[in-house]
Formats: sequence, structure tokens, C-alpha cells
Amino acid sequence: MQATGRQEQAASAPRPHLGLRVDVRTTAPGVVAIDPTPDHRLKVHAGSPVRGFCGRTRFVYTRGDVDVLPAGFSDAWHEDDASTSLVLLLSPSLLRRAAVDMGLDPDRAGLELQHQIRDPQIEHIAWALDAERRAGHPSGLLYTESLGIALAVHLLGRFRAPTSLPRGLSRPQLRRVTDYIEEHLDQDLSLDRLAGVAEVSASHLKTLFKRSTGLPVHEYVIQRRVERAKALLLRGDRPASQVALEAGFAHQSHMARCMRRVLGVTPASVARGARAR
Repeated sequence: MQATGRQEQAASAPRPHLGLRVDVRTTAPGVVAIDPTPDHRLKVHAGSPVRGFCGRTRFVYTRGDVDVLPAGFSDAWHEDDASTSLVLLLSPSLLRRAAVDMGLDPDRAGLELQHQIRDPQIEHIAWALDAERRAGHPSGLLYTESLGIALAVHLLGRFRAPTSLPRGLSRPQLRRVTDYIEEHLDQDLSLDRLAGVAEVSASHLKTLFKRSTGLPVHEYVIQRRVERAKALLLRGDRPASQVALEAGFAHQSHMARCMRRVLGVTPASVARGARAR
């Protein structure tokens, strides 16, 4: 953040490895401009009330007012009073890491522009980061990193930039769902439960899962159950009725119907092939 034609004083902490920097910015009355940067910025008003205007809109910023400024954003405005703000710079890599932890597509982890909002959680983290900076970082990088991740997760949860519908589930989402299906094949796998694992709505899961795998959710589950049943039958150490239950089918006849449809063979023929080896 820069002041145009006015002296600006800044105290900056070293940039932690995870891509989070905390700056204190003080500007004199006059025109203030910010240039685009690759980082996302949070501007938290930290001083006395400041009057000003941007275009035809007048404003009064008070302590705790927050601006969310996405990467690449630039602007200029006029302030009637000296101003002190806490500026948090979050690298795209930090947002990507938070997005992965949330099961979101990290390639779509952006923020939506917000002006003069109130958000107690942002304030709490911002003041904690500033206190840590002023004390010389006594708690170490792990503390700052934890606060940075918490902040990024909160921002993505509340101010994530709108995007067009992605092609399918993100890789972490798809892995969670398919792993859950494999681990619970012998149980009732409801669409609502799988949607909860993916952290999307049930209707959204139906669309995204098919885009990711080429199969509807229920058809994918049937195919995995058929493959599980085939593997158990080939072992030849349990009756078909038990195999059906362990593979998640309602009963033996249900398994036989699905196996004929998917593999074109019956459970009996699979079992005979195992005994003939």
C-alpha cells in the first residue's frame, strides 16, 4: 500500500515461510493509492476514525473496519485525516493450502472484494498477529502459521470468490469419497452420507461425481461391490450368501443380478472357476 505525494511510514515483520506478512501502515492526509500485488490483502483500520471519500462516496473508517482486497486489486481514494492500518498480506500459496485442507479446488482459491466490513474473527486474528509482531515473534513460526491457516480458512469460507462450476470433485474430495466407499462397502451408503464426506450437497455430489468418474454414484458403488464379491468368491473360503453380505448386497439374489449385469457372469460360475484352478 502506498501514499501518493505523502510521506508514509511502515514497520514490517519478516515474511514467514508460509506466505503471511504483517505490516503497520501510517499515511498522512491526502490521496492514498495501492498498487496491484500477487498477494491477497486484508486492511484492518487500527487507529482513530478517518474520514474520506472515494469518487462520490464518503466514508468514515473506525477501528476494526476491514477491507478484503484480492490479489491484483488496485485503487486510490482521499483521506481527510492521518490513518493507521494493520495490513495482512496472504500469498496465493497460503490460500491454496487452506483450500486443500477444506477439500476445495486449490486452483480456484480466490477472494471476493469487500469494503468496510465487520468480522470479529478477522479482527481477533489480526490483533493476535500484530501483538506477536510487536513482541518480536516469541511464540515462533508455528504459532504464526496456525493463525495464518485459520485466517485463510475463514476467508475462503466466507469471502471465497465465485467461480463457474468446476469440472468435478477436487482430487482430495474424490479421494475421500472413494476411500469411504471402499471402507464401508458392506454398509448402507446413502447419498447424503457421501455428500457429507465430500462437503457438498447431495445434488451437487451427483453432478460432480459423475463428471469425475464417468459414473453415477450408485453405479460406481455397485461396480465396487461386484468387484469385492468377485474377489471374495475367488478365494473360495466362504459361501455365496456370506459373500453377498460382506460385499454390501441385500441378499444373494441381489448380488447375482448385479454381477450378471456388470460382469456378464453368475456368482456360481465365478466360484466354479476358483475351484477349477
